[in-house]
Amino acid sequence: MTDYFKFLSPAGRHLHESAIRRMGTMAARSADMVSFAAGYPDPTAFPWDSLREFSAELLSGTDPTVLQYGPTRGYEPLIESIVEVLAGREIAVTPREVTITTGSQQGIDLVGRVLVTPGDAVLVELPAYTGAISAFKNAQAELVGVRQEDDGIDLDDLDAVCQRERRAGRTVNLLYLVPNFQNPTGLLLSLEKRQRLLEWAERRDVLIVEDDPYGALYFDDVASAGDTRPMRADDMRGRVIYLSTFSKTLAPGFRVGWVVAPASLVERFETAKQSIDLMTGSFDQRIVHEAVRCGLLDRLAPGLRRLYQTKRDAMEVALREELGGRLTWPAPKGGFFLWATLPEGVDDETLLARALEERVVFVSGSAFFVDGTGHNRIRLSFSAPSVERIREGVRRLAGAMAANVVNS
Repeated sequence: MTDYFKFLSPAGRHLHESAIRRMGTMAARSADMVSFAAGYPDPTAFPWDSLREFSAELLSGTDPTVLQYGPTRGYEPLIESIVEVLAGREIAVTPREVTITTGSQQGIDLVGRVLVTPGDAVLVELPAYTGAISAFKNAQAELVGVRQEDDGIDLDDLDAVCQRERRAGRTVNLLYLVPNFQNPTGLLLSLEKRQRLLEWAERRDVLIVEDDPYGALYFDDVASAGDTRPMRADDMRGRVIYLSTFSKTLAPGFRVGWVVAPASLVERFETAKQSIDLMTGSFDQRIVHEAVRCGLLDRLAPGLRRLYQTKRDAMEVALREELGGRLTWPAPKGGFFLWATLPEGVDDETLLARALEERVVFVSGSAFFVDGTGHNRIRLSFSAPSVERIREGVRRLAGAMAANVVNS
């Protein structure tokens, strides 16, 4: 047998897999598996009829460029539509400050390629989104965690960690965070902290990577559109690189996201993107543009908020009924996730093994921590399963916990 490992580059030898992707693969192996793992949108909310109409018109053949190569930076009318979307979020930009990406995940990857030198310290929350962990590790960054509080990242710890890393001789240029209904915790960064973060970034000469996939999905009992105001809206000094996506509000299969950054950085991202995929799919971009142009996204948003709030409520009720007080969690104010703390003595990986036997899957909490901790936490996604499947999955999770206690 050929030993292919010897052919790998140093980067190829240290590629970091996403724990969420791995759990999603496990879930797909069994039709009866209840998946609380991947943060997939509910497919019943996809606007199938509208998408069929858009597709039929685009594929009529009247415009031959629909299926042709396009600009790396993106379909110009879509970029202009995104500028309008951003204006609705009180972010004022020009088209030169926007580039389309193949999902916001590619935006994180481009940030790593363009702005991270191997060995740089990239600051992330404890816990942090595993896709960002993978992207920055694959860029050979040293990921350094910063504690969270109930209203988001701990600013005192952030400054202490930044200063500590710089005293140790490491370059610290980037802070990555998800302010709105953070993945995995569901926490909402307070408006007061957002302003202080901008001041901190200027004082410490750091760029903030603001990832905002869930901002439109706030729950009306605990949050509002004003609570999700992006930091980029108040960034007067060019400190924030803003990422967002249509995956959670339209459909993830289109893989259309975007990056907002100063024009000089957007040019660098565009050049890096040329070597990755040349361009995001033209047809996908055209469909998304039609959805924005005709106001479909605006019409969908209230229903999506109601749908996911109902699912959050169903999961919380089921957890209380099936598990009593054995799990605790901060109530999600929006987004897709519930972040649960396990009882004393219960380990996330051991519980996951038992859960798979019961045909329910989640993501181990330790996957989100860059410091090796988090084994007393699990992330439960309520977005994709139906209310009935949520109840069944929680029943199975309770069985796994009972088996774990008996066998521990």
